[in-house]
Amino acid sequence: MSLTNAQRQELEQRLQEERDRALRALNRSVDENSDESESDRAGDLSTIPFHQADRGTDTMQEELDASNSTRVSRELADIDDALDRLYREPEHFGLSEKTGRPIPFERLKLIPWARD
Repeated sequence: MSLTNAQRQELEQRLQEERDRALRALNRSVDENSDESESDRAGDLSTIPFHQADRGTDTMQEELDASNSTRVSRELADIDDALDRLYREPEHFGLSEKTGRPIPFERLKLIPWARD
């Protein structure tokens, strides 16, 4: 069963909302990391860590931030791809790319960029 026009419009709106959310998250991450140095963010008065654990904590936080940015970037690419599919071939949107079977609408409401 193919999606109705109303369902496609609802999914388009959800995709746009999720795209806006992802862009805000990425922009916030870039702003936070470019406005001040790591020592400023940590509240350090010196660029020399007082303890090796401080250096480890800072490194771990940087890696976590980078990992989250990568995840959000991938999600944003998936959302953009879903919007492209929706605009290019609306009659095929919501069909599994592997099997060609319809993806349940409830699943698409939760993850509108789902491919399977």
